[in-house]
Amino acid sequence: MTKILVTGAAGFIGAEVVRALAARGDTVTAFDLVLSPDLAALDMEHSEVTVVLGELTEWPALCDLMRPEAPDGVIHCAAVVGVLASVQTPAKTFRVNVEGSLNLFEAMRLHGVKRLVHMSTEETYGHFQAPLINESHPQNPIMAYGISKLAVEHLGRSYGVQYGLEVVNTRVCWAYGPTLPRARVPKTLIDAALAGQALHLPSGGDMAVDHTHIDDVVAGILGALDLAEHPFDAYNIGSGQATSVSEIVDIVKELVPGAELSVAAGEYRHGAADASAFAVKKGALDISRAREVLGYTPQYDMRRGLEAYVAALRNA
Repeated sequence: MTKILVTGAAGFIGAEVVRALAARGDTVTAFDLVLSPDLAALDMEHSEVTVVLGELTEWPALCDLMRPEAPDGVIHCAAVVGVLASVQTPAKTFRVNVEGSLNLFEAMRLHGVKRLVHMSTEETYGHFQAPLINESHPQNPIMAYGISKLAVEHLGRSYGVQYGLEVVNTRVCWAYGPTLPRARVPKTLIDAALAGQALHLPSGGDMAVDHTHIDDVVAGILGALDLAEHPFDAYNIGSGQATSVSEIVDIVKELVPGAELSVAAGEYRHGAADASAFAVKKGALDISRAREVLGYTPQYDMRRGLEAYVAALRNA
């Protein structure tokens, strides 16, 4: 049995990580600002899960997480997540994502904890320079979210050189699934289709992105946590395929007959209400490294993932 600290445990990805760790018998300390319904249920259902409420920016709270017994490893999901949130609250994004991560690294250093898996993002690459990119692609983030996450990657490398901390970065691309909280494709399309509401997206149909089903995200994270020795400090976690928004519209219309969905060509913008943040050029992630080193094998292409998503909501 292993003791694992999960930060951001009430979030979309964090809660599923906690669920998977508890299911395999690990002891989990689930740390977050709030006690979400999902996290409260996990706390009730699994004796292995202990919920601790606090903030990454509160240094004493992080030190308390390391006592009386330090965790064997950390999965770091806590962050201000997403392009739109970072555009709306840039100062908070850097305070939580960068300063909070630095606090966590320091607490680990002082208490002898060596392994941390950091939930990073494809946003650290900025504009994709090819339809398929690997981890060697230049990291030139444009939006505050990607910049903050790249800063955390570099801080992790610094702590590795200076103190022996092992920070492994999983660069996840557009995670999706039934509990996705943000108003973003494919959630907006599926929600409208199942509610019988018409939805037309005024632009963005040509943008192709590597969407990653939540189950595959969790598998990639646990693979990074469990590997005894890492030859690399970063892994792309995705499906390995890019699907355009217009293709997603077509798939959802097939899965929900009668759905009134459409999308026009042009630049994709984040934000369902005001479309206030543009999306950088995307594509597919080359996941060869994760396949070969972590044994990562994604189970969902876009169609299968959307089928599972729709079925889960219908059965809820």
